[in-house]
Amino acid sequence: MFFLSRQTVGRHRSLYAGSFVALAVGVFLLGLAATATAATVAYHGPTSASIGVTTLGGDGTPPETVKVPLSDADVSGLQTVLSMVGTISGFITMFVIASTFAFAVASRRRELGLLRLIGATPRQIRRMVLGEAVAVALAASLTGAFAAHLATPLLLRKASYTELAPVKLEPASPWVPLAIAVAAGLLVAMLGARSAARRAGKVAPIDALREASLEPPRIGPVRVVFGLLFLAGAITMLTLIRPSSGEGAVPLAMFTPMVMVIALTLLAPLVVPLIGRVWAVPLVAWTQVSGRLARSNVLAAPRRSASLAAPILAISAIAGSMVLSLSFVADSAAATVRDAVRAPIVVTGAAPVDSAGTKAVDAGLPVQVVRIAADYAQLEDAEGIDPAIASQTRDLTVRSGSLTGLTGNTVAVSKEMAGFESYHVGDEIPVVFPDRTPVKLRVVAIVKDAFGVNPSFLIPLDLARQHAPEAQVERSFVLPADGVSPADLVQRIPGAQLATDWEADQAKGVREGNRIGLVMLLGPAALYSAIAIANTLLMGSLQRRHEFVTSRLLGATPAQLRRMVLWESSLVGTIALSLGTVITVTVGVLIRHAMNAGLADVPTTVPWGILLGIGALCLILAVGSALAPTTYLLRRSQPSAAVD
Repeated sequence: MFFLSRQTVGRHRSLYAGSFVALAVGVFLLGLAATATAATVAYHGPTSASIGVTTLGGDGTPPETVKVPLSDADVSGLQTVLSMVGTISGFITMFVIASTFAFAVASRRRELGLLRLIGATPRQIRRMVLGEAVAVALAASLTGAFAAHLATPLLLRKASYTELAPVKLEPASPWVPLAIAVAAGLLVAMLGARSAARRAGKVAPIDALREASLEPPRIGPVRVVFGLLFLAGAITMLTLIRPSSGEGAVPLAMFTPMVMVIALTLLAPLVVPLIGRVWAVPLVAWTQVSGRLARSNVLAAPRRSASLAAPILAISAIAGSMVLSLSFVADSAAATVRDAVRAPIVVTGAAPVDSAGTKAVDAGLPVQVVRIAADYAQLEDAEGIDPAIASQTRDLTVRSGSLTGLTGNTVAVSKEMAGFESYHVGDEIPVVFPDRTPVKLRVVAIVKDAFGVNPSFLIPLDLARQHAPEAQVERSFVLPADGVSPADLVQRIPGAQLATDWEADQAKGVREGNRIGLVMLLGPAALYSAIAIANTLLMGSLQRRHEFVTSRLLGATPAQLRRMVLWESSLVGTIALSLGTVITVTVGVLIRHAMNAGLADVPTTVPWGILLGIGALCLILAVGSALAPTTYLLRRSQPSAAVD
């Protein structure tokens, strides 16, 4: 059977070329993420820059000694990004492979019907299609893994000495990560081809006698059930994006679109015709005959239309949701910083305490402590403050306890950290300072969250100086004396700027960080999706030679056929972008509501340029990838070929 599968792959080389390219690029991305992750795991910072602590243990978990890096020169940020890149790439790869195999099977209905007519059983058809998937997947996975091995040194050079990995990374042994990537490619191909193989086994022998390869209008109940289950899961995840979700709101906003895309793809043969009829109304009114033909082609082959729309739906929904969500998160961060800063002047570094015209200077001392929990130890940011002064310059609204007791071995904890770790006033938190002194800090207050202004742990200033004598003040909040204009005082203090300007700089920094993250997360996925869109549309157009020739025989001119393909691909792209827009707007509205709870006058920044660019690029790729092969086929085919 595998021999027969290899023969059919060779005979349908052009049909499976798209699947080969799509999977090879997908495995390349997975392999690149895996080899880069292996390099980060193999990296070990200098021994002197880490500290060994013993966890508390409890509830069946024995205490254990762990090493915690004492500097930010670690690669955990890059590891997080690479894991997300691998997740997104794996998802889109499986999505695209399922789509391309479904399209390949839909294009061979007459051939599969003929095999059924001469005695092939449904099981043999399924095994043949799965064998074809293995043949394509094996070659594509090895090609993608080899390309990833070649590209890994370049990626590590680019990633080294960046904010995500402020160290030099060297390639690690590639065999295990590349083997994982190849295995993942084969698994993804099998999962993607499984539904297509099952559908191929259901092709009836009568399909061999049909002149037109029309698809049955209905889809199976199993597909409908799973589509509804995924839709219910996506709606449940959407309901969880609310103010009480805390830091979990952003990951929910990132992953919910994926579940929603799966649901809509499973239900696409039902959804695409409905939306297609709506969008076809203005198209038909404007274009008449070519628009009617385009509408008929989209509605008569809902599965083929769904396969063509799938990659556009995936990238528009996932990329659009990420871009809009991160923009709203930056808006929320800017509003939080604005509300948390009460001093009108912010100084970079230490401000002179006895400067003329100043009333008070809040020069907090940033330190890091290793917080010890039952089963882990983690480096945390803390700040040594004078609570009497800091309460005047920034928002330290007390939710419980009192800041007057912030002396000695005590700590004030942010509300979010207290909720996450179930800290209460009076609890003791074991920590280790950078000078390796273990201390138990008693919680004296739980204060309002102020991301970007206050860290999660606030300790007495004297305690910070005692255990971190070399720590330097990074910023100071300054209150001008009575009658002194902040604008005038800013001119007299080096490194000072008005708080409004400092807040704008902080918001700009957050957006810049988001932009870098988006490039790393969506760059490979967007490139891959662009290739997938072009692949799928090319496959679809190259399979329509007979249809074009027959249309020419009936009197259609090449220009009319090109217009029909133009409107057809535009209609499919518009349908997919409509669904992607609905997902993007829904997620964006929910994440904005979740992040802005308790804030007033939050700015709304919609990155129209990026969002419209994503949509325009998808449409250009869809139309261009459909028109180019159509033009090629029309130039090389004459109406007389219809009798061949």
